[in-house]
Amino acid sequence: MAVWSETNVIEVSQKKRIDSEFFHPEYISAENIVNSVNKISCLGLLGQFIIGPFGSAFHVSNYDSNSPYRYIRGKDVKPFQLKNDDNVYMPTKDYERLRNYSICENDLIISVVGTLGNVAIIPRNEKGIFSCKSTLFRNSSIDPHYLLAYLNSKYGQMCLLRRQRGAVQTGLNKDDLKTVPVAVFSNKHQKYVGNLIRNALALKVESQALYFEAQQILEHELGLDKLTFEKPVGYETRFMDIAAANRLDAQHYRAKYDIIINKIKETKWAFIRDISLYNRRGVQPVYVSKGEIDVINSQHICKQHLDYENFQKTSLAQFKSAPEAHVQINDLLIYTTGAYIGNTNVYLSTKPALASNHVNIFRLKGEIDAAYLAVVMQSEIGKFQTEKHARGSAQAELYPADINKFIIPLLPVRLQQKIGDLARRSLALKDESHQLLEKAKTRVEQLIEQAAEKA
Repeated sequence: MAVWSETNVIEVSQKKRIDSEFFHPEYISAENIVNSVNKISCLGLLGQFIIGPFGSAFHVSNYDSNSPYRYIRGKDVKPFQLKNDDNVYMPTKDYERLRNYSICENDLIISVVGTLGNVAIIPRNEKGIFSCKSTLFRNSSIDPHYLLAYLNSKYGQMCLLRRQRGAVQTGLNKDDLKTVPVAVFSNKHQKYVGNLIRNALALKVESQALYFEAQQILEHELGLDKLTFEKPVGYETRFMDIAAANRLDAQHYRAKYDIIINKIKETKWAFIRDISLYNRRGVQPVYVSKGEIDVINSQHICKQHLDYENFQKTSLAQFKSAPEAHVQINDLLIYTTGAYIGNTNVYLSTKPALASNHVNIFRLKGEIDAAYLAVVMQSEIGKFQTEKHARGSAQAELYPADINKFIIPLLPVRLQQKIGDLARRSLALKDESHQLLEKAKTRVEQLIEQAAEKA
């Protein structure tokens, strides 16, 4: 159904915009509602903008994992907070050279190229710079956590996205960002919303700490924290091993893989094929924007937990037609194609869900704790074996038959449960954090709508 709106020459002249998208009815309606609030300001009057460095200011080949200075890429900027499971760091000399672009606590960072309008806040003790795909907003006249909630709310997002420019490559420029209207409420309301955000972000940090504790316990119990991996000039293997593996690629036989496998074999262990009830990939789903059933694809498998909040959807009919791809509680879901193969999360919901064709479903038998096994798969045990058994050059693949060859340490049930419980508690805190963020957004939207009704 066609959607159109009308404007006049005066408004076109004032706004200096002739693109029809700027005058889309949804954008106009949202901005009119915001502008009806009793006290309105704009971002340009509330603080200052700092755009990221352009050109070859810093080259990705210079990443330095030993540096304390983070390089924030465009893809790291997510709603409310920075993505924190794939960080990259820059050499100190580059940080010093580019320190005019250094981040500060409570700065807001806005994605302005690619995925537009994501707004995150810089946490305490984070040091580094940001790329040209983001713009920094620094202010002292309004609670930054309230402003974070506003800009991530329905109305804040509409006002931000209305200002995008470009056709093939859309973007948000500084001058347009300055004009974004901001509904300014009393200090009491700002503090209430800001506290919800602060509590949510604190819970997220606690969630990550619990998962890290689970990993540390696993590594300590298996002695992985004491292993060292040398980098030999070359390495050898036997013909019988080549014949058994049916692999000629040298990477499959790296010495470091034997080190960790031999360490696992010092304790009780099993092949995945011997502890699995089910091991296969999902199916290519037909996505339905307002479908009843969740679809889990590879982008939802993260470093610690599934991205439950952003599952896509399909229809009940599609779900019923593909029982082989049904996901059950305590299933392990493995990322099998692309850059992050081997990432594994446990599904801890009772809601029906469907796995996509690049997600491997692994279902356990026996008394093995599924959350414990997810932590194992995310440790060096899983990462090294993923490297060993992955196939392909341009596009890495991990097939069910190769997953069957993984060996898994079977710690005593008591320790498995301790590690698994930490992972489950971590997810519970992550969920609680998400609920508080949603509550903060909802409260901002309610305040705006209530003010608009009175206007």
